[in-house]
Amino acid sequence: MKIGIVCYPTFGGSGVLATELGKALALRGHQVHFITYSQPVRLDIFNPNIFYHEVPVPSYPLFEYPPYELALSSSMVEVIMRHQLDLLHVHYAIPHASAGYMAKKILQSKTGRDIPMITTLHGTDITLVGKDKTYEPAVTFSINESDGITAVSENLREETYKNFNISKQIEVIYNFVDVERFHNHHNNNCKCLFAPNDEKIIMHASNFRRVKRVRDVIKIFSNISKQINAKLLMVGDGPERIHCEELARSLGVDRDVRFLGKQEKVEEIFPCADLFILPSEYESFGLAALEAMASHTPVLSTNVGGIPEVNIDGNTGYLYNTGDTDTASQKAIELLSDEQKLSTMKENAYRHALEFDIEKIIPHYENFYRRFLK
Repeated sequence: MKIGIVCYPTFGGSGVLATELGKALALRGHQVHFITYSQPVRLDIFNPNIFYHEVPVPSYPLFEYPPYELALSSSMVEVIMRHQLDLLHVHYAIPHASAGYMAKKILQSKTGRDIPMITTLHGTDITLVGKDKTYEPAVTFSINESDGITAVSENLREETYKNFNISKQIEVIYNFVDVERFHNHHNNNCKCLFAPNDEKIIMHASNFRRVKRVRDVIKIFSNISKQINAKLLMVGDGPERIHCEELARSLGVDRDVRFLGKQEKVEEIFPCADLFILPSEYESFGLAALEAMASHTPVLSTNVGGIPEVNIDGNTGYLYNTGDTDTASQKAIELLSDEQKLSTMKENAYRHALEFDIEKIIPHYENFYRRFLK
């Protein structure tokens, strides 16, 4: 198949999933064309089946904000016609589904051809941004006009039906992880770099937005460090970072906290962790948690959204109520103080991650695509 993939090229979960999906499809012999405004951060391999098409966005004094959606639609039409694509797969409803709909209509008027479009819903495009009355009518329309719709968790599918008037069936295809990629680094030496005195390593990774409740990580770690010799690694960057740095200083734990910034090779860092913390207000799935589990790391997370579909309480880690940092701290201390339990949970986390391995999930996408190819 010749597949066009439209996504955000950034470190967010939707962009990571879309890029890894495209790479996996290319390795399986499909021709994959990424269409976006810059090269995706995870597009880090050379493969003759992978093509990248940058969307040019002209800047004119007339526009305070350049109309990216129009430029994207035009680029999609050009790539479809030039490379005779079989199918479009757009990730994140805003603005990719509406841009895809416009591209479909332009293509029909030019060639009479109707290219199928798959829309994958990822989370905040439904639960946060999409519900804004500014966008809701366009989001509802473009989702319903998609030929096929997928969601990354059962929870997200339910949220979509609850908040939007969707008339079509939504298929759940879970997020995935390349388990082997993380497992290969399981015995690396990074723990010696960050914890030379055999301290326990706590880790968090996100885009540091408010919805991630990153400051809760600092509070939990402060409580842990009062009883356990530990270090905290904060992977990622965003608007909440400065507040986390200030909080770490005020709690007196700043010397044991390392802010690593954005990291492309997370598989080289995740395996050194003893515990991964995900304190979000909402996650449609929790891809970072799954990547941690593939690295043999148990997860301490909130019990919101699709996270309980990934992190099994008492088995692969622990769940707690959003904002209840005291309970979270107690669970973390209990786990980190019991080497046998910690070892068992590390193995359980890895085994559960195998259920979401890329080799199991990609065929679901291939089969879904084939339903809509004429």
